[in-house]
Amino acid sequence: MDTYLVGGAIRDELLGLPAGDRDWVVVGATPEQMLGLGFRAVGRDFPVFLHPETGEEHALARTERKSGRGHRGFVVDAHPSVTLEQDLQRRDFTVNAIARAADGRLVDPYGGTEDIRRRVLRHVGPAFAEDPLRVLRAARFMARLAPLGFQVAPETLALMREMVAGGELDTLVPERVWQELRRALAAPRPSAFLATLRACGALAAVLPEVDALYGVPQRAEFHPEVDTGRHQELVSDMAARLAPGDDLVGFAALTHDLGKALTPQRVLPRHIGHEQAGLAPLAALCERLRVPQEHRRLAEAVCREHLNVHRLGELRDRTVYELLERCDAFRRPERVPRIALACEADKRGRLGSAEADYPQGAELRRLHAAALAVSARDLARREHLAGPQVGQALRRARIAAIGAARTRAPAAPPAAASPAAPGV
Repeated sequence: MDTYLVGGAIRDELLGLPAGDRDWVVVGATPEQMLGLGFRAVGRDFPVFLHPETGEEHALARTERKSGRGHRGFVVDAHPSVTLEQDLQRRDFTVNAIARAADGRLVDPYGGTEDIRRRVLRHVGPAFAEDPLRVLRAARFMARLAPLGFQVAPETLALMREMVAGGELDTLVPERVWQELRRALAAPRPSAFLATLRACGALAAVLPEVDALYGVPQRAEFHPEVDTGRHQELVSDMAARLAPGDDLVGFAALTHDLGKALTPQRVLPRHIGHEQAGLAPLAALCERLRVPQEHRRLAEAVCREHLNVHRLGELRDRTVYELLERCDAFRRPERVPRIALACEADKRGRLGSAEADYPQGAELRRLHAAALAVSARDLARREHLAGPQVGQALRRARIAAIGAARTRAPAAPPAAASPAAPGV
């Protein structure tokens, strides 16, 4: 029985990236032997065990044979005779098909170390085409590895196109698509995820609402990049820069402009009312992928309100209060900083604006804090109020607090000083 460290831990070590979870492959063992050594079985579809001391996953070396459509249509063989090379052959990319023996020796039968050196994401073999989830994994890996100079190998991209054309992605369950999307949005360069999916035709299959943005023009004076799809890529990357690892902000940034794909041709390149128009495609996307409620609610707030936040300095005190109310900011105060970040990503996700100031974000947080500091309990006690009177008084007091806060510090710049004019 031999044990090898495999996969991402080796890849990241060779790339000089921070170490994550470590996975192990055990060659020449049976489930009974693993249990006898104190390992705890946790695998449902194939034999995986947790180490009795470290808790790290140890999987028996296995092969997989295609038996049906989709990412679950496989027959697994984890017989003790399965070799390490056979196990590595079933993996997705050569950079993930490297193992390290107990003596430190690397086992690399498929050229993963060379592909790491050349910064190439390449599939191990033809079995790649048997699992449609690997198309999304390729795109998600690019969101993480593109900043290091990685590109998808041409032959791998060609195979991905064939898989998409064959309808294999139609078999993916929503939860798995969402998992890959969520992880890509938390990566350093989400635009690489979108670009990779679009290059093989998969973006239209899994995120048609986002794919529809490409080719839609915007006003060049506000959007020098013109193409709405390109703007979306810049916004997603800016969100990753402003809120590293935060897929909540990333999802809100990704979906903030979906309404622009619905703008009638006759009024382009203006997009008047795209904020409200975007709520319907956002709802469709969330329903289809079963997006968690907190992601959905934050995305709705950003989609609906981002132009209002851009022109915050122009809004009346009451209008600012109503904006916060619509965002449920008094029951869910943690939303406001994320709304501010997503709106900032929209402002700075434009050609030539990456280093632009966005005082509206700080101002939104400041006005929200001032309104939030007003206590309903203290107000009721001080003014001897009860029932509906408390709510009415609380509204008035919070609006007054917003006004008072504005007199103590400069307000955000007016709309004319920012790309927040109607329809942009």
